[in-house]
Formats: sequence, structure tokens, C-alpha cells
Amino acid sequence: MKTVLVTGGAGFIGSHLVETLLAGGSTVICVDNLFTGSKKNILPFWDNPSFEFIRHDVVVPILLEVDQIYHLACPASPVHYQNNPIKTLKTSVLGTLNMLGLAKRVKARVLLASTSEVYGDPQIHPQPEWYHGNVNPVGPRACYDEGKRAAETLMVGYGEYNNVNVAIARIFNTYGPRMLPNDGRVVSNFICQVLQGEKLTVYGDGTQTRSFCYVSDLVDGLIKLMESGESGPINLGNPHEVTVNDLAEMILKMLPETGSEIVFEPLPKDDPTRRKPDITLARELLAWDPTVPLETGLQRTIDYFCGDLYCGHKHC
Repeated sequence: MKTVLVTGGAGFIGSHLVETLLAGGSTVICVDNLFTGSKKNILPFWDNPSFEFIRHDVVVPILLEVDQIYHLACPASPVHYQNNPIKTLKTSVLGTLNMLGLAKRVKARVLLASTSEVYGDPQIHPQPEWYHGNVNPVGPRACYDEGKRAAETLMVGYGEYNNVNVAIARIFNTYGPRMLPNDGRVVSNFICQVLQGEKLTVYGDGTQTRSFCYVSDLVDGLIKLMESGESGPINLGNPHEVTVNDLAEMILKMLPETGSEIVFEPLPKDDPTRRKPDITLARELLAWDPTVPLETGLQRTIDYFCGDLYCGHKHC
């Protein structure tokens, strides 16, 4: 039985990863400072003897005995990572440094949850792993983008010079239950605005694109990467590309009785205009391909927000 550390394990993706690892028979240590994570996400595992929660900030070293490390700790939405850009950068750099130091000491394999944001506002479409990106190092998103780029550099350095067993996953837009309603991501924004009877806000003209991966598919990809022995970086995301306008219309059709309408606001600075993963490597090296259609995933996410936050709404 493996002992697995998941940093950021009380967060959106992290809690789904913890759940899957426990179901697979692993002993799981969840480390989270609860800045964006929530105890509510991990309460179902609280009485599981194979689960342990430690409230801890990864910018401070921690001594544990583990076989694998999934390093997910870091605010991942603009609302939260721009709240304290220095803290965000420290989490990516010092947190990754500390996890690599731990992995070196106990000879654990460590996987970094990096991001498609390392590609910035891409000039190559779709984005393959060899593309170095188009990132503004002094823009409002830089604390996250550059933090993750530096974290990737640390991973490669420890892999090459300290013989640490490393893996880098570049995660594209992910959605599903346990998203925070106020995290500023487009799926949760749209669903919560509609359920609250507010106007649905599209930034820019809505022709910008995103590719949305349901959380269970993403977790499956992370585990396959961990178990593969591949170092990456490897893109994990759903290559089905939709415009923001199309997403808005889909959600309005799924919640027709709300009577919400779309309004347009200026596009934030450095917001990517196109985003789609090239997942050739994931298919070839991991035998991984997302399977949950967007409509199915959106309905599950709507059901979650109805039951969790807006119970009593006429749709729910």
C-alpha cells in the first residue's frame, strides 16, 4: 500500500484526486492551508483510517514519509492568485522547492500540477508541449504564470542534478463539482450568475475560446502520469474547443427558466484569446483521452451548485 501526499488536497481538483486515490487503496496525507481549499471538500474522508489531514502552508518545509507526492497547492484562478501576488509566487517557487527537497530525502516520485498558463496568450494553436509560450512577466497574471514556469524549471533541475523522480502535468481548464462559486472561472461564474438571477457576464466579445476538461478525466490523467514514469511536461486537457459565447448559450439552455441574459464587459489584460491543448503526448505515452462530454459535465456541475449552494431555487 502506497502512502501518497497531496498538497492542496482540500481544493477543487485535489479533493477529487484524494477521493480517487483512497478508492484505489492508497494511504493519503492531505496537506492544505485552506486559503482556497475547504474542509467541506474532504469531510467525506474524515473517518477513513487511510486518510490524514494536516493544515500546513507548503512555503514552510514539512517532514513526512511518503512514496508519491502530487503537488497541487497554489491558488489557480485569477481572483485568488491576484489577491496576493507575492504569496502566489512564493507558493509556486518555495512550495515546489520544499516538495522537491522532501522527494529527494525520501526518494519519492513527485508530480507538479503546472498549467496551460505557461503558454500565456499563445501564438501557436493548439498548444504543444514544445511551445515556449507568450507570457507577460510584468502583467497582472504573471505571479501565477511565471511562478509555474519557475516551478517547472525547479522540477527539471532536481530531476537532472539530484536524480529526483519528477513529472510535470500542464493542466488546461478543468471544471466540475466542488469548484468555488466566487473563484472567477468562467464555468462557475456563468452557472452561479444564472442561478442567482443575475446577468451572465461575458468578458470581451465572447469569441475567445477555451477547452474544458471534466475533473474526473483530469484526475485520471494525473494518476496515469504518476504511474507511467514519464517526466513530461505533458498536457492534460480536453481538446474540444468552444467559444465563451457558445458556453454561455449552453448554460442558458440548460437553465431556461431563469430568464438571465448575456451582458458584455471589457476583456481583462493578458487574458488568452485561444486555448486548446495538443494531447498527442498524453494519448501516446499515457493512453489517456478525456471521455466526459461537455454537456454531461456541465449538468453535473449545475446539479452540484443547485444542491450545495442554491437549494430551493426553482431550477433545483
